[in-house]
Amino acid sequence: MDLGPIKIIDRWLGSLACLILGLLNIPFRWKGQIKEAKSILIIQLWGVGETITTLPAIKAFRKRYRNARIDVLATSRNGDVFFGNQDIDKVIELEMGMLSVLSFIMQNWKKYDLVVDMEEYLNVSALISFFTGHERIGFDHGFRALLYTKKTIYNDRQHSVFTFMNLAQIVDADAKADKLVPLKYEKKDDMETSAFLRKNRLAKGDFIIGIAPGAAESAGSRKWMKERFAKFADTLLDNYSKKKCRIIFIGSSDERALVDEIMVMMTHEKNVYNAAGIFTLKQTFALIKKCRAFVGNDSGPMHIAAAQGVRTLGLFGPNTPARWAPFGKGNAYIYHRESCIHSPCINTHRGQVPDCLYSKNSTDYQKCMKAITVDNALLAFSKIAKR
Repeated sequence: MDLGPIKIIDRWLGSLACLILGLLNIPFRWKGQIKEAKSILIIQLWGVGETITTLPAIKAFRKRYRNARIDVLATSRNGDVFFGNQDIDKVIELEMGMLSVLSFIMQNWKKYDLVVDMEEYLNVSALISFFTGHERIGFDHGFRALLYTKKTIYNDRQHSVFTFMNLAQIVDADAKADKLVPLKYEKKDDMETSAFLRKNRLAKGDFIIGIAPGAAESAGSRKWMKERFAKFADTLLDNYSKKKCRIIFIGSSDERALVDEIMVMMTHEKNVYNAAGIFTLKQTFALIKKCRAFVGNDSGPMHIAAAQGVRTLGLFGPNTPARWAPFGKGNAYIYHRESCIHSPCINTHRGQVPDCLYSKNSTDYQKCMKAITVDNALLAFSKIAKR
């Protein structure tokens, strides 16, 4: 999916459409709680990691409306995050194109009693909610906010789990969370990943560490240096050799070459495996579940690990862990805020996802990620490994 054109169209044409509709159709005042909402649509269209942090809020909506039908509108990028989730009745995957959006709107015109827009900045989600829902709740920034009947502030100083919970609080849902919702997968997914472990002679008692050195294509500057990943992995294999340490590099097919480069830089040749691009998203859920610990950049796999109850260490620079740290007890992160005056330069709720505010030719490029040393990572890892 080419995100660039989609974001440009959404930002300009979407904003204009929201402004016009908002002015012509001033939303009715909130009529009070929808005590007997029978049909609810929750919209979340984008990243895997962000979607994972919405699941506790969806659980809160389910507890609030136990007898309602709850559908989720997603895309092929993130739809598998909702697979097998008992709080959801149906997952609808939407193609991100004008015709498919219009088709969905026409087929579901004012179908839902309540639409919950969990998107942080996309205008298309607000437009969908406007035409498909009688009551609509979302965040209160941008022209898109004109289309909701009730809004809440996007608090960018708290974890995204609690920010999505703020939407649930609008309808007086019990908005408490101390962990993520585990991700489901099919038996065949578990069998595929188990076969991978057997093929590579990884045993159940091995100390398997998952490492995700990649990041979403929208912000490559989130990646820690590959030579540091190599040294870090080598040292882990030495330090935890008595525990039968094994390292599996995890990522997309686009990141397989990156992993190959890291492995070439490593001293150790044995007990290191490149699983990037081998597995589907649901199979990745199953594979990460088999890890004893996990290390990754600010990315989807890091949130997957946290959701699967794996002790997780996140590496942060352009983005802030205040919003996106691996959520849950026993997890940790490294973030040197003082290393760069621009950090955090990523603000997802404003649609600000720059690669880096320094030129790639500058020595300051990825200044915030360069501030994380191998020793920093080893020390932080030793702490989560003991928990």
